[in-house]
Amino acid sequence: MYTTKQKIHKDKDAEPTEFEESVAQALFDLENTNPELKSDMKDLYINSAVQIDVAGSRKAVVIHIPFRLRKAYRKIHVRLVRELEKKFSGKDVILIATRRILRPPKKGSAVQRPRSRTLTAVHEAMLEDIVLPAEIVGKRIRYRIDGSKIMKVFLDPKERNNTEYKLETFSAVYRKLSGKDVVFEFPVTEA
Repeated sequence: MYTTKQKIHKDKDAEPTEFEESVAQALFDLENTNPELKSDMKDLYINSAVQIDVAGSRKAVVIHIPFRLRKAYRKIHVRLVRELEKKFSGKDVILIATRRILRPPKKGSAVQRPRSRTLTAVHEAMLEDIVLPAEIVGKRIRYRIDGSKIMKVFLDPKERNNTEYKLETFSAVYRKLSGKDVVFEFPVTEA
């Protein structure tokens, strides 16, 4: 029989945690109860799920999906996130594709590392996944006098209504996953 175990595939046959099983159960329930998502979610599964604390008492659910399935998830992203946020009331849901970072090749090695496997490329792609319904329209890096740096990311103003309340969550999730400070803003349009 088809069960929630088929909605989560962990690396190296590791056992899923209790929280990951609850996310898999939510996906399984959505597939069986929501007729408009049923056909799209038939072959989709997740790799892992983590709960991250955001400022105050807010929490975010970060769901890691397989890289190969990211296009299928993007088709139903808005509806899926809306339904999952209803199930996990009071928590923001973020879907991120699982990507692998490779170390630079050793000196004298003929092996080339693909650009998509560099630390920079993975962090850029992760940033795009985090803000997904919105698009990134600009970035600025600000270097402070004390040597610290902060990145400002400008999001598409068309998605302001859907994403404005999540800006703090985006920042906290990116800081937790990459260790970099980032501030999300919408560009100021002059009238």
